[in-house]
Amino acid sequence: MRILPPILIAAALAGCASTPPTSAPLAPPAARVIAPHPLAAQPASLPVASSAAAAQGQPNGPVDLETLLRKQIYQMSPPEVGRYIAYMHMAEPDLRKRIAAIGRKNIGQPYVLNLLGEYPYELHDTLPMFSLQSSDCVVFAEHTYAMAMSQSWEEFFWMLQRIRYKDGVVGVATRNHYTEVDWNINNGWLVTDISAELAGPGGPSYPLTIDRATFLKTRHQTTAAMPVQLSREFFVAKEKVAEMLSQLQEGDFVNVISTRGGAYWASHVGLIVVDANGRRNFLNSAEPNVREESFDDFFARTLAREERNAREGRAGQKLAGFKFLRLNDNIVVPPALPQPRPVATLGGPR
Repeated sequence: MRILPPILIAAALAGCASTPPTSAPLAPPAARVIAPHPLAAQPASLPVASSAAAAQGQPNGPVDLETLLRKQIYQMSPPEVGRYIAYMHMAEPDLRKRIAAIGRKNIGQPYVLNLLGEYPYELHDTLPMFSLQSSDCVVFAEHTYAMAMSQSWEEFFWMLQRIRYKDGVVGVATRNHYTEVDWNINNGWLVTDISAELAGPGGPSYPLTIDRATFLKTRHQTTAAMPVQLSREFFVAKEKVAEMLSQLQEGDFVNVISTRGGAYWASHVGLIVVDANGRRNFLNSAEPNVREESFDDFFARTLAREERNAREGRAGQKLAGFKFLRLNDNIVVPPALPQPRPVATLGGPR
């Protein structure tokens, strides 16, 4: 795979399993070329740190590669992550395999729901704009994709915001909150929904009513004028997944579709990886930590939760199926739009 030049009835991406609602200027970076390097022999050490990086705790000298590679990503500092992804870009030129390798390098990362925000760029909460030590399902997928397409910490951080926000413009109102109609659509340069194709004629679908203005006001105390959006989403029923798993490819994006009380929504996300026997597995962040599991194991885990809810008299969500999005073969990373100047608040400078 090569990357070419330039660059509430749904689960809100603030968390992996949000409950469906009861009702329906910085200059942009230059166009980016992310092309795989030719396969190279593994270096004995990573590049020498700059003085600026050394000031942030990066050793001022060659880094012992063996020591670095013994760590999982969630055990690394930002400078170490920058050196690791630079190494991975040279060591694994195939993007699909690089996504799988970097994702697996976070197996064991603790799961924490609702991790990220816009702080300190925006003050509606104090949640940061990246997280290495822990993840939820969306944070894990976004960080993995961003690291796999980058060659430095700085490029990773830029790429992460390009994935998290519509047109790469940072702000709670432009964040890709809704899986089906925000994340999947605004990252169409990265992935393409193939759910209807996999499900075949007559495959299941569900309606969505998206009221972003109400969601932003009630959840983030942010006022934004946005029209209500209607959508119909196709998915693959859970009973049909086994027969089409072989058509999935490493690095594909997975939306888990849940249902409760007649409503359907994407409640969880993760990535497809392929094991040594060619089996398609689900790599995802869920309590208590990031894991790679077979789809049979995922089905068993969700069934156990559903049975527990039934015993305890709770009307919990149930697994309905999946949406699958194909990692694009020829990825053009669009430049981010200019970051607009924030509107002055009452009494502030004008």
